[in-house]
Amino acid sequence: MNTNKKRLIQLGQNIDQVWLDSQIKKIIIKMESNMERFGYDFPSASATDGKYHIKQNDDWTNGFWTGMLALAYEYTGDSKFLHLIETNMVSFQKRLDEHFVLDHHDIGFLYSLSAGAAYKITRNNIYQATLLQAADVLLNRFQEKGNFIQAWGEYGDPNEYRVIIDSFINLPLLFAATEYSGKTIYKEVALKHFETLLKTVFRDDSSTYHTYYFDVKTGQPLYGSTHQGHSDTSTWARGQAWAILGIPLNESYIHSPVFPEMYPSVVEIFLKNLPEDFIPYWDFDYTDREPSDKDSSAAAIAACGFLEAAQQEVYPESEGLAKGLIYQLGEFYTNAAEDNEGLLQHGVYAFAEGKGIDEPNLWGDYFYFEALVRLANAKWNRYW
Repeated sequence: MNTNKKRLIQLGQNIDQVWLDSQIKKIIIKMESNMERFGYDFPSASATDGKYHIKQNDDWTNGFWTGMLALAYEYTGDSKFLHLIETNMVSFQKRLDEHFVLDHHDIGFLYSLSAGAAYKITRNNIYQATLLQAADVLLNRFQEKGNFIQAWGEYGDPNEYRVIIDSFINLPLLFAATEYSGKTIYKEVALKHFETLLKTVFRDDSSTYHTYYFDVKTGQPLYGSTHQGHSDTSTWARGQAWAILGIPLNESYIHSPVFPEMYPSVVEIFLKNLPEDFIPYWDFDYTDREPSDKDSSAAAIAACGFLEAAQQEVYPESEGLAKGLIYQLGEFYTNAAEDNEGLLQHGVYAFAEGKGIDEPNLWGDYFYFEALVRLANAKWNRYW
């Protein structure tokens, strides 16, 4: 075991139930304050000067807010969180019915954490029906030529004939749809897309591309590129984290005879590129010698991935690695001024576009909260 792994695991030994409860209680207090300002609307994808813009249900990130409400409800049992979830669900259903800003692959981010979470905590069949309707939207983005779910844009747009690594996390919506409906088509498409991702978005050394293009006429894989990374040849930190979480998350449904063999290398790439404090820069082109902005959300996503891997026993010491990341985040990336609305500080949304740099973002907030809940409650039933 290398020195960095040992140090990270040692840091994780500082976590106990008291520490976890104190972190979650701080989150609950922050969320209660945020709820008063957000009302029945939604926070923006990322904050500006620590404050989220208030907006309608029109982005790929709205599910993270509802998912956080579900986590808060399960932890506290306070009905005010459930009431807001149920109110949010009216908005999510309306968005589906109107197909409002849904021409993208992020249907799982939206509906696993809204309809999926709502169904799991209430067992209200209305929310199961919403989830199935959302799964149909995602299913309809599947491209037979290439065997993949088109990431962005109008279906069949030749300029958008590609996959995106984030889509690992959208596939559980389809597996859940087969479980709830008994229709195998959802699982079949999820499997095909999962296999396509494994064959395309990983380089030979198990670093990752953000997106991968296919030939429109033949469906043959063409080339990898980036949208949010530093360059087509660099490794976007959050993309590597999506893979760390996405592979074991999907394998929990698939149960392949042999776990994807590149997984240990995917983890090693992430670990070896961590800086001194173990919270990655937004792209692995950057180091402590040549620094840029940190992306705390990548660490939170990877921590959830390690905890998922620990459940399946597919990477040694993965729970210890998760605890190390979570401890670092809790001690150094959560302390903010009272009027700062983020649960997790120092994230990056899209560096090249100048969006959400050194700011909280919703997925960072959500995955940090999920990681804490995973550790605090071993029986927690995830929403994915």
